[in-house]
Amino acid sequence: MNATVSRFLPARLAYGLRALLAAVMAAMLAGCAAVDPQVYSAEKPMLDLKTYFNGTLVGHGMFQSRSGKVERRFVVTIDAKWEGDVGTLDERFEWSDGEKQRRVWKITRTGEGTYTGTADDVVGTAQGRAAGNALYWTYTLALPVSGRTWHVRFDDWMYLIDDKVMLNTAVMSKWGIRLGQVTLSFTRK
Repeated sequence: MNATVSRFLPARLAYGLRALLAAVMAAMLAGCAAVDPQVYSAEKPMLDLKTYFNGTLVGHGMFQSRSGKVERRFVVTIDAKWEGDVGTLDERFEWSDGEKQRRVWKITRTGEGTYTGTADDVVGTAQGRAAGNALYWTYTLALPVSGRTWHVRFDDWMYLIDDKVMLNTAVMSKWGIRLGQVTLSFTRK
């Protein structure tokens, strides 16, 4: 708090505001802490992206606002194939309001359990770490909203349930503020 503002506030109020600000900052920083994918290293079945994301998959999902209200539902069909350590995931979305959307991911295995990815509407490069049956995938997506484009952060967790089913939750945020969540179930054909 600058000196000009402090002169006009009683000392107790200024101290209380500083304490409140410190508590809010601590809570915000605690909310940024993420689970390390390594905690899932012993979980089975083992997730191998090249094996699971190969062929045709169908996903059913929904977007919920931060209040929890389901705003939109969708079905996505993914045609996936790999050439060496580079995979192509061609995603075709059909939204409950009739909108159709396509995203083509290029995923590269960069090391043991590490991946990067790009797509036309992804800002920069997505980063992923896999361990056991889980994958943590984070990226920034350029989303069109009311005639403008917002850069929204996605923090995705994918969990392999068996050789056919994977569950996915993705928290969307902007400026560190949670906007909503995408929940999705993939099934291999």
